[in-house]
Amino acid sequence: MPERSEVTLPDGVRLFVEVSGPAEAPVTVVLLHGWCLDRRTWRHQVAALENARVITYDARGHGRSGSTRLKSATLAQLGEDLAEVLRQYAPEGPVVLAGHSMGGMTIMEYAETYPAEFAERVAGLLFVSTTAEGHTHTRYGLPAQLATLMRTGEMIGAGVLARSGPWRPHRAVLPALRPAVRWLLFGAEYADDALEITMKAVGRAGLRSIGGFRPSIGTQHRLETLAALGDVPAAVLVGDRDRLTPPPCAESIAEALPQTELTVFRGAGHMLMLERPWEVSTVLGAIVEQAAGSSRRGRSHRLGDYGQAA
Repeated sequence: MPERSEVTLPDGVRLFVEVSGPAEAPVTVVLLHGWCLDRRTWRHQVAALENARVITYDARGHGRSGSTRLKSATLAQLGEDLAEVLRQYAPEGPVVLAGHSMGGMTIMEYAETYPAEFAERVAGLLFVSTTAEGHTHTRYGLPAQLATLMRTGEMIGAGVLARSGPWRPHRAVLPALRPAVRWLLFGAEYADDALEITMKAVGRAGLRSIGGFRPSIGTQHRLETLAALGDVPAAVLVGDRDRLTPPPCAESIAEALPQTELTVFRGAGHMLMLERPWEVSTVLGAIVEQAAGSSRRGRSHRLGDYGQAA
């Protein structure tokens, strides 16, 4: 069973944290979830990483963590929160950072704000269904004009939700949201429990967080930050039916990071950790193994060829 605890951030927000695996493990893995989701979306990968120390936590305003002020509902603040979690739970030794969607963008903010700390500590990266270019490539799988209309409506709705306070979606509303969540986040095939986990996570996200984080998610641009990271072993995963962060998002990340393996999963959507759990766990395990070896031998340059499109 994972050890559960809470950490209070400098601005008073409380984060809910779970830690599993041996304390003496050579590498610590930190898994960061996406927007409107929570740590449970990484459940399969946590179970697969038996020989690593694994940290998962709910971002501010999500899951079992405390609510955030509207002015703090930004990616920059999430980068600061990640830095604090590392100081509290993994103050030394190599770390592997894996981020899904907003979680990947959080990693980029940490790299932007703390480049020296990042270079010293981070021994591997996994970016899953994320982007370094805001909503540049987001078309929701729709024609351009319809995508523009949908984005406009989304931004207006986000503004309303951002001013709605810390309350969470009422349970009675979730069944009505289910078809939209399924269409937006999932591809052709998925297990029933994958959608259930996702809906439960959406139900725990505060309305202020759902709306408040949207502007910085849409405007972030961190390709230059990634290009400056050097030879960190990394992988980028994306589904070819991802309506939020489609393959061009992953391709630009892979181009910016020189030591990156890119894999596109056929038929998969945005929730790769739940749609393709074995494949994501295999890639993450390879990165962790590489980082563990690098901690003993010095950093190597390639992950090896594990990436065939699935």
